[in-house]
Amino acid sequence: MRLAATIFLTDQTITPVHVAQELEQRGFAGLYLPEHTHIPVSRATPYPAGEPLPEEYGRTLDAFAALAAAAAVTRTLELGTAITLVAQHDPIVLAKQIATLDHMSGGRFTLGVGFGWNVEEAADHGVVWARRRDLVRDHMHVMRALWSSEPAAYTGDLASVQASHAWPKPAGGTVRTLVGGGAGARTFAHVTDYGDGWMPIGGSGLAESLPRLREAWRDAGRGPDGPLVVPTAVRPTPEKLARLRDLGVEEALLQLPAGPAPEVLRVLDDYARYL
Repeated sequence: MRLAATIFLTDQTITPVHVAQELEQRGFAGLYLPEHTHIPVSRATPYPAGEPLPEEYGRTLDAFAALAAAAAVTRTLELGTAITLVAQHDPIVLAKQIATLDHMSGGRFTLGVGFGWNVEEAADHGVVWARRRDLVRDHMHVMRALWSSEPAAYTGDLASVQASHAWPKPAGGTVRTLVGGGAGARTFAHVTDYGDGWMPIGGSGLAESLPRLREAWRDAGRGPDGPLVVPTAVRPTPEKLARLRDLGVEEALLQLPAGPAPEVLRVLDDYARYL
């Protein structure tokens, strides 16, 4: 099982360049970053992990700019988002950003797709909360049309694109896509529609949910090899990692603290024993 890392990078933490270099030197598989554009002060939406909301949520660096900096100083480290709030982006612009980063990094980018939890943040982007999943689906199909080898159009209820010339293309012709969200039919429908796999938080409950996901994958005609499962925000113990391995998980994203370099490197050194 490969081990990568995820971290909230902010204006107060270790830099993208520093953490990327340290991860690659130690032999970790990748660096995955979350995103929040802003956190409205008037927030009424409760933080899913329990209040108070950590300060780093309102200070995150732009994930794509940070990952571009990381790509420039590494050669093998995979780069990804955990996750991108796809509904909050213009899909044509986002397709260009993703394809450019994947092209420049030699095909090292993975897109983590998220639906969001902060109603106020999404509202400022013009997202109608009740339809955000439909919007994400249309945005993903717009991007896939723009990444296709030949000009392709897509017409959806909430987003469309004409057949267009759009380069660069992702290095491998497409971008590995992992759909975040809790276990359930709605999330699994997105995984089987446009994803390569699922990105659950933490990894608890997988023994019960993975059979349902794999059944949905087969029912959708996606093939026998069955979806990737890449848990994020994992706080590792030997027992937890062994359980994930035994469930068929091939990659896990270990949670690093949103702190300065000395704190992050101490945790990295501790995690390195699991490699």
